[in-house]
Amino acid sequence: MDSLEIKGGPALRGDIAISGAKNAALPLLAAGLMATNRLVLNNVPRLADTLSMEGLLGHLGVDVVRDGEQVTMSGGATDFDAPYDLVSKMRASVLVLGPLLARYGEARVSLPGGCAIGTRPVDLHIRAMQALGAVVELADGYIQARARNGLQGGRIMFPMVSVGGTENALMAAVLARGETEIVNAAREPEITDLANCLNAMGAKIEGHGTDTIRVQGVDELHAANHEVVADRIEAGTFAIAAAMTDGDLTLHGAQERHLDALLAVLRDTGATIDCAAGTIRVKGNGRPQAADITTDPFPGFPTDLQAQFMAMMCIADGSSQISETIFENRFMHVPELLRMGADIRVNGGTAMVRGRKSLTPAPVMATDLRASVSLVLAALATPGISTVSRIYHLERGYSDLETKLGNCGAQLRRVKG
Repeated sequence: MDSLEIKGGPALRGDIAISGAKNAALPLLAAGLMATNRLVLNNVPRLADTLSMEGLLGHLGVDVVRDGEQVTMSGGATDFDAPYDLVSKMRASVLVLGPLLARYGEARVSLPGGCAIGTRPVDLHIRAMQALGAVVELADGYIQARARNGLQGGRIMFPMVSVGGTENALMAAVLARGETEIVNAAREPEITDLANCLNAMGAKIEGHGTDTIRVQGVDELHAANHEVVADRIEAGTFAIAAAMTDGDLTLHGAQERHLDALLAVLRDTGATIDCAAGTIRVKGNGRPQAADITTDPFPGFPTDLQAQFMAMMCIADGSSQISETIFENRFMHVPELLRMGADIRVNGGTAMVRGRKSLTPAPVMATDLRASVSLVLAALATPGISTVSRIYHLERGYSDLETKLGNCGAQLRRVKG
């Protein structure tokens, strides 16, 4: 397995173009199952996860053509079985459930795999399909669903906010007969991006971006072109990297409104933030000051930036409290940060971090996507040479990370394993 050897210390300075959002691209790719003609997506990052989804769609019979960051899908599905060997690579594969059921009336989808960061139950997806009249059962590790007479609009009430559940429900509802109301819907920008794409394909969706979405079902969806929204998690990761290395980075394509919670906290740590249309500039001002965060669904502080922020707090002036409310196992990066000399105490869903002037270089191992990049940030801010192994996790969510960091002064090289 490859690793990254990082010589930390230099401040990161320069410009970075933010890639399309992985978490928006995945449901948008799944929506390609629903177009009667074709769906063209632009700004689709070339990542392990997006390539896995493209492979799954190809298995289902969709004609998928990638040209750089443009993906064209046409032809529709000829197979409604998403097998374990494909779905186990990535949890987002379950997003084909709604589109297959809505357009073809049947789906057999393996229970998904992905990062081991806590329980992300598929029961919310299943309940959403049942609320639209589908018959669903779990058998032999598969979700087996059918709606032989088509889906019927209904009221879907989520007991807890679920991004994936909202996405599956939304895609199923656009081809259901009548009106569907999705209550306690996720409000993330990726939901809005999906709804905008579906509307461009002929869907009738209102209220996306709020906690109540209403959908008037249509008979079919037509061809469309859509550009994937910029990745707010990638942008947030680089923003934290600038602040914790006392650097100065301008992030092109980043949207301020998608990062309000992070930017407010970064200002509290002493960073200077300047925002213009389509760009965010983050400048560090010496050692960061400690600050507390609690992860919450959008527009709260993103759970996908918690590990990166903790890495910064490890070298902050003072003590901070980090509370994780989304996933119960999302402190898996803590033991590796401790190897670098961090002072962290975990009690349930809360971590107390006492900042040190500097960490010490060490070999560390990535355990999941966001944990892996937090270790990269910690290494970049630590004088000396650290090695981050199992970097295949990075390739699931960060496009051209080594190049982007290297162009801004980072000293790192890939070591083949």
